[in-house]
Amino acid sequence: MTDPIADFLTRIRNGLMARHKTVVAPSSKLKHRIAQILADEGYVSDVNVEQHGGRPMLSMTLKYDEHNSPMLDGIERVSRPGLRRYTGADDIAKVRGGIGLSILSTSRGIMTDRQARLDRVGGEVLCNVW
Repeated sequence: MTDPIADFLTRIRNGLMARHKTVVAPSSKLKHRIAQILADEGYVSDVNVEQHGGRPMLSMTLKYDEHNSPMLDGIERVSRPGLRRYTGADDIAKVRGGIGLSILSTSRGIMTDRQARLDRVGGEVLCNVW
């Protein structure tokens, strides 16, 4: 697999389209931090790391509203192995006019675009969420 982050985001998208309650993906520190940001922002309910067959797997509980519509409307990969996308602190774009968020990998760790603007740091734009 050349892009495990894209695979992780695709598993989330597929789980939402199929209206699954949970999504399971291979775990890593980066994916765990992305999932934790999604939980902190209210897009998913719960994030756990469990052992499946001796390997750590990241389990996320997806969140739906009272009409069974997903709380997460869209998630897309921005920077990819073939074309890395970096942005400076002053050039961080707003997603969907500020409704969504970007997740960035900065020198201070993985954070949202709002936190990166407050800390005045730029970095690699991993994905956009709305």
